[in-house]
Amino acid sequence: MIHLIIGGARSGKSSFAEQCVIAKAEVSNDDIAYIATATAFDDEMKQRIALHQEQRADNPWELIECPYELTECISQLTGNKVYLIECLTLWLSNLLLKASNLYREDTIAIDRYLHQQVQALVSGLVKSEAELVIVSNEVGQGIVPLGELNRLFVDHMGWLNQGVAKVADRVDFICAGIAQSLKSPESLVLKKSQR
Repeated sequence: MIHLIIGGARSGKSSFAEQCVIAKAEVSNDDIAYIATATAFDDEMKQRIALHQEQRADNPWELIECPYELTECISQLTGNKVYLIECLTLWLSNLLLKASNLYREDTIAIDRYLHQQVQALVSGLVKSEAELVIVSNEVGQGIVPLGELNRLFVDHMGWLNQGVAKVADRVDFICAGIAQSLKSPESLVLKKSQR
């Protein structure tokens, strides 16, 4: 099962995701693994990562660090755990920085690379039989950012969120700490029965 949790910065999506993972693991009596996509590029990011680790200190979660090869990581997951992927936004940001270094100013090549990575991840999710809770940022509700690479990031983040939401069994949008269900197995059954 794939559960996508999406929301803005500081919306409460990470806390909600962790609660969902704990609840799923208790029901299925499975272990929990945290798939971290963050990369500590500067001191502020190092502090953020340390704070997240401190907040989870009481939870005996396995940690899998995966800043780039998320699709490959997902293909190797086993079925006896609940996995929290935190988060798609940082993963895509890492790929954008990697592609910018690889292709320099060639935004067409960067665009193509990001598109391929997004498509591969969505395809990998479809094939996976793991229990996944995935966190992602909604970045398209604000103003259009300045700069070609920034706009490219927002575009691909939107396409990534759409692709994952399409294949997810459940999607929740978090706003001001409140979860709103956008898609659930129950709503899909209801739609089918109304046809």
